[in-house]
Amino acid sequence: MPSDRSYTLADFDFELPAELIAQHPAAERSASRLLDASGPVPVDRVFRELPALLEPGDLLVFNDTRVIKARLLGAKASGGAVEALVERVLPPREVLAHLRASKSPKPGSRVRFVSGDGESSFEAEVLGRGGPDGSLFHLRFPADPLVLLERHGHVPLPPYITHADSADDERRYQTVFARHPGAVAAPTAALHFDAGVLAALHERGIAVASVTLHVGAGTFQPVRSENLAEHRMHSEWFEVPQATVDAVAAAHAAGRRVVAVGTTTLRALESAALGGELIAGARDTDIFITPGFRFRVVDRLVTNFHLPKSTLMMLVSAFAGHARVMALYRHAIAQRYRFFSYGDAMLLER
Repeated sequence: MPSDRSYTLADFDFELPAELIAQHPAAERSASRLLDASGPVPVDRVFRELPALLEPGDLLVFNDTRVIKARLLGAKASGGAVEALVERVLPPREVLAHLRASKSPKPGSRVRFVSGDGESSFEAEVLGRGGPDGSLFHLRFPADPLVLLERHGHVPLPPYITHADSADDERRYQTVFARHPGAVAAPTAALHFDAGVLAALHERGIAVASVTLHVGAGTFQPVRSENLAEHRMHSEWFEVPQATVDAVAAAHAAGRRVVAVGTTTLRALESAALGGELIAGARDTDIFITPGFRFRVVDRLVTNFHLPKSTLMMLVSAFAGHARVMALYRHAIAQRYRFFSYGDAMLLER
């Protein structure tokens, strides 16, 4: 397979009609469409058919992260409006956040964030800059950040979803098995799973396991350099439990496939296997998967449709082949599939 030097940013571009960007989820989670690309010819299906496409003994791995209400609205002491997107919660009462304001707040200043109903508020102290490249702001909250975010925050809907968050988004921009709070974007391929699909997987004898990767806002950042090697990848925290390592080993030993639900699950598994074998534990990853990457764990991938020129387009092209992925996207556009976070899904074979 060619190295990433064979590709430039333009190779991952495509024209997408704006009306195909899903603004709301399907009425039922598993009623969304599924482009089955596991065979030589793509087949248009419904997501609830997925269990029948897997074999007993295959292992499905989910990301069990929970989306936090990471978006805060408020004002500086001067009265200027501020919007914050909390990227990471730090113990005991601190966070790293993206801040949008007409003028950046200075260290030592305070910002007041107000709840959506305007009934309550809290003040955060600006400690300075933070994050790997200093692009984030380091804030101290007066109490547990997760509690304050749940009370005052908004669902951090992606930038291409144009409506304000609602009670429906609170429910639907969250997987049914979300457990560990910390993500600022949903692991969207997993949004299609509901109780019926999970029951059908169990009945078919398909094993399940989980990882946790707290998806960061960097997942929406465009790649701006034509030379992919110049792109600086965002960092995300993940954990792979020993039970999942054991389940992967058992599936492969039995000649079964490991199916990652979403690019974030794949990212966690392949990051944990960069040394050659899958290792349990928790750490950060800034892995950038482009064509030529050697996959060690994942055999199949369930994923949504991604933004043009995004790192996720590069990841799926590395997994399933660039020419094949671009052809599948042309098919999806022609067949009016719904794109991005609230859109439809596809099943890819490595």
